[in-house]
Amino acid sequence: MKVLAIDSSNYCMGVSIMVDGTVVGELITNIKKNHSVRLMPAIEQLLEEVQVKPADLDRIVVAKGPGSYTGLRIGISIAKTLAWTLSKPLVGVSSLEILAQNGRYFSGAIVPFFDARRGQVYMSVYKANGIEVERETEDQIVLFEEWLQENKDRYERFLFISGDLTMHKEGIEAILGDKAVFAPSSSLNARPADLARLGASHEPVEDVHQFTPNYVRMAEAEAKWLASQKK
Repeated sequence: MKVLAIDSSNYCMGVSIMVDGTVVGELITNIKKNHSVRLMPAIEQLLEEVQVKPADLDRIVVAKGPGSYTGLRIGISIAKTLAWTLSKPLVGVSSLEILAQNGRYFSGAIVPFFDARRGQVYMSVYKANGIEVERETEDQIVLFEEWLQENKDRYERFLFISGDLTMHKEGIEAILGDKAVFAPSSSLNARPADLARLGASHEPVEDVHQFTPNYVRMAEAEAKWLASQKK
């Protein structure tokens, strides 16, 4: 099976290609540049490098959120277009689930999160089972300080994984103290190789026309518009 995985759901952008269970190519950047300009050329470059033709792909896998509204729309739009034009199955995988894979050897609560502004984060909780991770909670948006206070006695140790870690590390330590463990810098960003691995066996596949990002909450502009309509 030949799998193309695409992740532009957050600041970090990644593309990978897996052939029969082996990751043959992976491209990751963590720089301030527009995904809309760079994502498709990155896909084309990687396909050419590993000598896989688009028509030979068996599955398109994409990070479906939560995350950046703009980033999600870019990645999912490209994935849907490729799946439709090539007549290939499309699979969406939680962006938090991809990130949680970096904690697969940790004994305790694995907490991947993305900053959502105003003291909020998108997060979920996972636990390791051998070398795999299992979901404990659904993806959600929470006031991070409140969540930490409410859950500080629920687990013996917490592993926090996030490219936004520096924004919240001090607050986490103030509440959890020695219970808090922080992933090293090399493990703070999601790996598109993990996205390809998760998506290769994921069922069921998505309806290309109905598939939409998982924003977890409405975009701020949409929420304001709906509020204005009620007045």
